[in-house]
Amino acid sequence: MNRDAFILTVTVPPSLEDALVDCLLALDWQQGFSSFSANVHEHNIQGLSLAEQVAGHQRKLRFQMYVEKQHVPALLARLKQEFAGSGLQYWLVPAIEQGVI
Repeated sequence: MNRDAFILTVTVPPSLEDALVDCLLALDWQQGFSSFSANVHEHNIQGLSLAEQVAGHQRKLRFQMYVEKQHVPALLARLKQEFAGSGLQYWLVPAIEQGVI
């Protein structure tokens, strides 16, 4: 079990896709990341369009990346600075294992 690494998941509105991609690609230590569309279902409908309210979800983009422990503080500080007030949501969970088969 590797307790020195994490999986960072970030969810952003589509309007922030390019900015977040540029931010993550600028990290000289990153080993790559994944991005994909996500339908976000929340009880708070404030800010949702009428179509999103009817559909019951909002389209967002989700990014995931493997982050070694020593990079976490600087990465979170950078995200908080560059995306302050943007609605970016993130989760940081321990990576149990990593490998390529």
